[in-house]
Amino acid sequence: MSSSECERAPGAQGDAPPSAHRRRLLYAGVAGAAALGGAGYAWWKFQPHAMEAGAEQALWTMEFERPEGGALAMQTLAGKPLLLNFWATWCPPCVEELPMIDAFFREHHPRGWQVVGLAIDQPSAVRKFLSQVPVAFPTGMAGLGGTDLSRSLGNLTGGLPFTVVFGANGRVLHRKMGQVTVDDLQNWSKLG
Repeated sequence: MSSSECERAPGAQGDAPPSAHRRRLLYAGVAGAAALGGAGYAWWKFQPHAMEAGAEQALWTMEFERPEGGALAMQTLAGKPLLLNFWATWCPPCVEELPMIDAFFREHHPRGWQVVGLAIDQPSAVRKFLSQVPVAFPTGMAGLGGTDLSRSLGNLTGGLPFTVVFGANGRVLHRKMGQVTVDDLQNWSKLG
């Protein structure tokens, strides 16, 4: 008898093909494991990850062109809490959250809060959009470099919207991948 023949005696239960019920259970188990694995990966992928060394300090040295002209120097905002929102005109959740972020700015600016929107978009598209949907907070034109900046702050996928909350000391207090909610803004207002 060969070694493969020794593993199973003729007529043993293993010779019969698995029943249809057992195959369905096996397939369901494999599919369930794959779904859980995929969901876990998606959750991990869209969570803010570790920031690059020096990313916070680098942000405060940057300048961005403003849609209306002039420059937005991040160093002029140092010393106060800051909500930094990466957005684009072609991103529906970004556009949807802008009025909430603008209301947050209008309510909390007198208490020292700063808000900056960094548009990862074409300047002409941003100018046109903001002429139709104006916001009170300053906007900087980050272009594709804004994606690299958001990645350095922990946005692994470069997805939008991405929001980072800084304390008055210039350090990151919170980061959120995806659309902000009223609850997020209320909780963050207590951080500053």
